[in-house]
Amino acid sequence: MLQRVQSIWLLLASACAFISLKVPFYSGTNKAGVASYRLMGVENFYLMLLTMAIGVVSLITIFLYSNRNLQMRLCLLGILLEGLLIFLYYRETTTYVVGTGTFSLTSILQVLILIFLFLAIRGINNDSKIIKDSNRLR
Repeated sequence: MLQRVQSIWLLLASACAFISLKVPFYSGTNKAGVASYRLMGVENFYLMLLTMAIGVVSLITIFLYSNRNLQMRLCLLGILLEGLLIFLYYRETTTYVVGTGTFSLTSILQVLILIFLFLAIRGINNDSKIIKDSNRLR
């Protein structure tokens, strides 16, 4: 449901994932000698696949509000995929000539996705606690 705070965090994580497909992560001279080459999510098949998977998993998780355990697992899956994606981005930056490249300001999107997914997990945990407390009072 969209009135729950974790839905907003998941929507923001998904939006950041889809935006990060088209914005540069790293700019520099690659080892092939191409100056001002930009590393983007659509440049590499695995980067694109993982980024799209994170965005889709975050979107699907929003609508699974009745199954909080599955929501939690999907958020954890998103965090694991994001960790793998950050590793792959780092590995791709090693293909650049040392000292010629810089991380783009939009590379912060990858960290924001992690933060949003952690905040969504916290919101799901809070919902679970509220449900348990209300069931206990009955």
